[in-house]
Amino acid sequence: MRHGKKVNHLGRQTAHRKAMLANMACSLIEHKRINTTVAKAKALKQFVEPLVTKSKDDTTHNRRLVFSKLRNKYAVTELFRDVAVKVADRPGGYTRIIKLGNRLGDNAQMALIELVDYNETYNTEKKAKTTRRSRRGGGKKTTPVVDTPKASTEEE
Repeated sequence: MRHGKKVNHLGRQTAHRKAMLANMACSLIEHKRINTTVAKAKALKQFVEPLVTKSKDDTTHNRRLVFSKLRNKYAVTELFRDVAVKVADRPGGYTRIIKLGNRLGDNAQMALIELVDYNETYNTEKKAKTTRRSRRGGGKKTTPVVDTPKASTEEE
């Protein structure tokens, strides 16, 4: 049983695990989606979601807290400038894990982890409906042309 065991150690020492999660989080923020194993994706989700929550309130203190975890100023800037704006109205659940199957070399379960608001496929907003035209031309109605006699100047 796993009573009280909150952290998946991923078979690494503490410093290696923290560095790996920081690098993966920077890659996720930069590229908006990355491929990794399911276990690492779940650990990364727990690591990055509190950072995204902190980025919604752009203060110097929050920037320093996030920088202490990520250790990459470009990723911090991207997180506070672009990602925080997109997730401003979302109350949580900033990432999505999609299982991809097993890796060929060692049969490890692979997953795609992505930022939810950057995937246009799963976007729930409905587009404005555009008018459609039938290919057979039945949609257009034409008004009949009536011949009107022109006033001739010869009769006058």
